[in-house]
Amino acid sequence: MTKTELNLEKLLMDSVEKNTPIEVKEDKIFDYNNKNEFVFRLTKETADKLNLKEWFKGYKKEALVSTAGIRGPQNIIYPHDTRFPINTIGITLATLAKALVLKEKYKDKSLVKLVGCEVRYNSKTYLDIIARIQASLGIRTLCPKNRVTIPIWLASFLAFKLDLVGAEYITSSHGISVKNATKDLNNQGSQFLPNESMEFVNKIEQILDTVDKEGFFEINFAASGDSLIDEKAMEKLNNGIDLYVEYLKEGVANNKNIQSIKDFKNKIIIDSVGGCAYNTLSKILSSLEIENKFDWLHTEEDPFFHGIGKDIQKDKEGKDTFYDWSLDVTVLAKDNNGKSYFPIIKSLNYGEELKNYPDNTVVLITDPDHDRLNIVQIVSSDKKDEIIKAGVDFVELGDNRILCIFSANQAFLMIMDYWYQTLDKKPKNKYFIVKTTASSASWDEWAKNKGIKVINTPVGFKEIATAVKKIEAQIENNIQNIGITDVFNCQKELSSSPRMVFGGEESGGMIIGGINPIKSTAGRMALSMREKSATEAIIVASALVSNIDTTLVEHLNKIYESNNIISKYDVRVDISYYNESEPDIEKLKQAKVEGEKKRTKNDIFYLALAIAKLEGSITIENVREILSSNFKDIDFSGLVDILFVGDGTYLKFKDKFIEIRPSGTDAKTKAYAGGTDKEELFRLATRLGNFEGNLNDTYKKYISNVDDIKEQSYKIYEKYTLKDEDKREFNIPEYNF
Repeated sequence: MTKTELNLEKLLMDSVEKNTPIEVKEDKIFDYNNKNEFVFRLTKETADKLNLKEWFKGYKKEALVSTAGIRGPQNIIYPHDTRFPINTIGITLATLAKALVLKEKYKDKSLVKLVGCEVRYNSKTYLDIIARIQASLGIRTLCPKNRVTIPIWLASFLAFKLDLVGAEYITSSHGISVKNATKDLNNQGSQFLPNESMEFVNKIEQILDTVDKEGFFEINFAASGDSLIDEKAMEKLNNGIDLYVEYLKEGVANNKNIQSIKDFKNKIIIDSVGGCAYNTLSKILSSLEIENKFDWLHTEEDPFFHGIGKDIQKDKEGKDTFYDWSLDVTVLAKDNNGKSYFPIIKSLNYGEELKNYPDNTVVLITDPDHDRLNIVQIVSSDKKDEIIKAGVDFVELGDNRILCIFSANQAFLMIMDYWYQTLDKKPKNKYFIVKTTASSASWDEWAKNKGIKVINTPVGFKEIATAVKKIEAQIENNIQNIGITDVFNCQKELSSSPRMVFGGEESGGMIIGGINPIKSTAGRMALSMREKSATEAIIVASALVSNIDTTLVEHLNKIYESNNIISKYDVRVDISYYNESEPDIEKLKQAKVEGEKKRTKNDIFYLALAIAKLEGSITIENVREILSSNFKDIDFSGLVDILFVGDGTYLKFKDKFIEIRPSGTDAKTKAYAGGTDKEELFRLATRLGNFEGNLNDTYKKYISNVDDIKEQSYKIYEKYTLKDEDKREFNIPEYNF
């Protein structure tokens, strides 16, 4: 680490140390560093002292709405600190509850799960706790050899491929350094849906009730080296890498793509932000014999993420405070002069890091759990007109060079277009893509031009996986007229042999469908894997780059033109109602509570309109009247519909869309927009996303009560998830590894 990075991390650590009470520092509740077998006796006195009921209330709330694991900040020095949502006690209770649910569901069966993690603070401690509690209950837990990091997609892949009862992965994706979470994966390798999470959340409540009534609950920890914590099986499997390479060779790593990459004359750069990607991806590239085509940045594993996205800002009193922008390279911020800039891109220091690379060099950026991909490219300044025409964001690098920053919407459009060109167009294979509603309308227009069906889902990759599984279930049941209802309530008719071209979301996660159905060891079938994979994305993106003779921005413009795409432009405005980097947890919690009120007020304003329109109590004309009375500077005459889309409200216009969505994990609102005028889209997303949500007289004239709107939305979402439900049963096989 550089001196600046060390100073930034010291500032963070000092603030944590300063804001941790002495009683927390001195009382770990149980010794999670004890590697021997032991019993933790959770008493009522301890539960009351730790205020576990209050902790549980927040945990349950997150489980109901979480889009990607139950996330939250942690005390990075003292992980037993229950003032934070993520802590050793919480991980212990959640692990025990999940294990008990499985034991009840699969009585007298041999249960095998997998546990893995990335580079975040305390991840190895949480991994140890999870493995040991599961082992104490007789659950065999596969663990990477030497407990090294693995990517989230590898844990997901192995859960499906090896027919495991599930997996657990410790990550908070591209979130700030002090955050962590567990992503629960079911036997398909899919992230839990809310109903699956609530099974174990209810079990936690039962455990706490037992503590209340009987005065204690005993939790057993197996020894850290217990034989049921199985590193040997993973060693034989080369930590799953060999199986994954086989899978890749059947898809994106086919002979044509690999040869194209081998023949490419320039280097492609992979930026392994956080370092987790390098450990696995470098071995995969070596196995595919293309490792020499890539250069690397940030190969070392670092929970501080090499200082990327970190900054020092002045607080209200003028003191230097630590600030974390996260690792989402597309995040926009404003400097002291009100000018927009990309704080994460700025901290990557590409002007210096890439100065010796030629024009047109491509950088593939992945995040700490190695599931998301962002693409940037150095181009000559004389390409600026092409860049502006395509709506691609950019920063000046100096020396007549520009760094193009492609959104996932733009990058993935190029990837799906390239991949589709390589596929066999047999008439029986009816191709489809699965995308989230917040993703680009250009994907829908591209698919329409190609005759490809589009299935829209709520935000979250688990929603994409759920849609694919619904289709698979019909294939396995020999349904001839396969169809699925998407979240827009549109019935999508497919053939008896549908194939998935692409599945993805605007936040940088994607997966490519199998050329042929994918089989697990026990013979289960899948059209695609269940979790987004930056390795898959990197290989197909590298093949794309190797096969074009122009810059990516010129190639993107060609795709727009050849596919009659009008909705070329997309924006996302993130509204955060508090400072996630606040070191004082009590201030942080209070700020989050206040922020959540603002987020919810904004959400309910739009949500109530969408549900009232759905139920027929108001018309679209009424909606236009209500919105026009609140936003006098916006023309709503082109609004044709307003829809609840599972976790947000979608405003459909003749020439654009705007989606307002409350974050499922934080006090934030996300406003997405897509259409034909980028500046106007940004203005509208900013206005609607930042709206306070006050209900004026015009609103109240049509809608008198919004108190139960959120509960109604949960029921509508549940109805959507149950329609065309995948009811295939999971049978635990005889394991031979």
